[in-house]
Amino acid sequence: MKIKSPSLEGFSLALVLVFTGVLFLLLSGVLALTTTNGNLTQRYNEYYDSVAAAEAATEKVVASMASDFQNSGVNGVDGNLANYGASIPTPAEVNDWANYQFSDPSGGPSATYVTKLTAWQFTDLNWKYTGFKGSNSTYRIISNARNTASAYGITSAVKQEIQLVSIPLFEFEVFYALDMEICPGSGGLTFNGRVHDNATIYCQPSSPNTVTFLDHVTAAQKILPTNSPNDSNVRTLGTIVYQAEHDWNVSSLNLPLGISNNPTNLHALIDIPPGSESANSLLGVQRFYNKADLIILVSNATVIATSGAYNNFSTTVCPPWSSISSFVQTNITSFDKREGKSIQATQIDLQNFNSAYSGLTTQLGRPVKILYVADLRSTDSTTLSGVKLVNGQTLPANGLTIATYNPLYVKGHYNAPAGALGTANTTGTAPAALIADAVTVLSGLWNDGDGSKSLNAPARNATDTTINAAVLGGIVPSAYGNYSGGVENFLRLLEDWTSRTLTFNGSMVALFPSKTATAYWGNNSDISRPPQRAYAFDLNFKDNAKLPPGTPEVRTIIHAAWNITQANSTQ
Repeated sequence: MKIKSPSLEGFSLALVLVFTGVLFLLLSGVLALTTTNGNLTQRYNEYYDSVAAAEAATEKVVASMASDFQNSGVNGVDGNLANYGASIPTPAEVNDWANYQFSDPSGGPSATYVTKLTAWQFTDLNWKYTGFKGSNSTYRIISNARNTASAYGITSAVKQEIQLVSIPLFEFEVFYALDMEICPGSGGLTFNGRVHDNATIYCQPSSPNTVTFLDHVTAAQKILPTNSPNDSNVRTLGTIVYQAEHDWNVSSLNLPLGISNNPTNLHALIDIPPGSESANSLLGVQRFYNKADLIILVSNATVIATSGAYNNFSTTVCPPWSSISSFVQTNITSFDKREGKSIQATQIDLQNFNSAYSGLTTQLGRPVKILYVADLRSTDSTTLSGVKLVNGQTLPANGLTIATYNPLYVKGHYNAPAGALGTANTTGTAPAALIADAVTVLSGLWNDGDGSKSLNAPARNATDTTINAAVLGGIVPSAYGNYSGGVENFLRLLEDWTSRTLTFNGSMVALFPSKTATAYWGNNSDISRPPQRAYAFDLNFKDNAKLPPGTPEVRTIIHAAWNITQANSTQ
């Protein structure tokens, strides 16, 4: 019979107790670690929930500032600066905000910190798209947020710095409010300035042509290497070269009109305002009619010329007719093959306008920097009214913007010093803009009586022409398979430009569909033949002092900085 040793039994019991203790300690450690990790996770989640709440508070202020800036400019924002701090998230917006306490890091409860960092000035913008200038001010917005229903009471803080920015439209080489199409079939295009579209860019050069973008390209919707779905032309894709940023889904850049910036509404910029509209309304101050220093209105029986809104249109220049007859003619007719209609035009002779300039300045009490002309004469299905500019090679040194709600025809060199014809040299030019329902360039060889002749006739041959100006006009968008003509045909043509060069230095802005000159590009083969295009952005337009008179400006907000910052700090 085997007898157990009492000492072995005692040893086994001790060993079991030791292992049990070790396991207990390990289990306790695991439980403690789990508890600690759980606490850390809860603190982590609470911290970032508070960050999200603080961000929501800053974004609410940004939204209020953006609305005020669009409607009232920087003065409207600065006038409300003391009120933005009271704008915090509320339970009426989201129930969860009832559990959060928001505070101004400078000490104010239920408030957000808002301060202005820089004065309004025209400087480089704090933007991803470098090399851009605009009038701007920078503001700092900070919110502290704490969940009062939590166990930890963690306070998080978010700081944003934003720039309120007003950008001259003519600082873009190309700016469209409608879909932009770039599909050259004859020769390539190079853009040396900024390109932006508030809609979609369709870029499909026909092979072997190349479209090159040397500067940033942006679109509020998309940038696509294909044709518009409204354009039925079949092309073999050539080459597209981007040498800087090309981004889509960016913010739209809008004019402060007080109405939607849809393209149809934007035609109001060149229209004559209704009598009930205040010239000081948001839309009123943007209209070129109200911006004008001199307004010329041609009707069936009369020609009237007055001052603009700056003195409530109170100065009458014409009648007498003799005060403007040296540079205004109303008996000009020609034929537009694209429209298929006769044009009855009011013609402005700019050489004679220059001679009358001093007398007009005296009479108006200010120089004429913006001239608005409207031909209001009756038309029928075979005629259009228009405005025609001649002898515009030299403009007043102060600059000149000519605006009309009619189609505009520009004959010969425009704002083009003799020594720089056919070049990108604009050092000797004046600030100039052409604003119209549509803009057609006529070479110096154009003769009004030959407009209806065949394109094969020598009388329709063009000659080299240089245009130095910003152009804001309408287009006929692609529809029903018809191509709009694209950016390459934004400047309309009516001649055979074969082996001839059209030199254009400026900016091309298409904000609206044309209301008067509405025939499709290429609706027949007898309209024009393309030139060699020497198109470039006028670098003068980067200088605020050299922008054309009355340049429209779009407003936007740039998020210059965003970061999680130290709680209860204003830095």
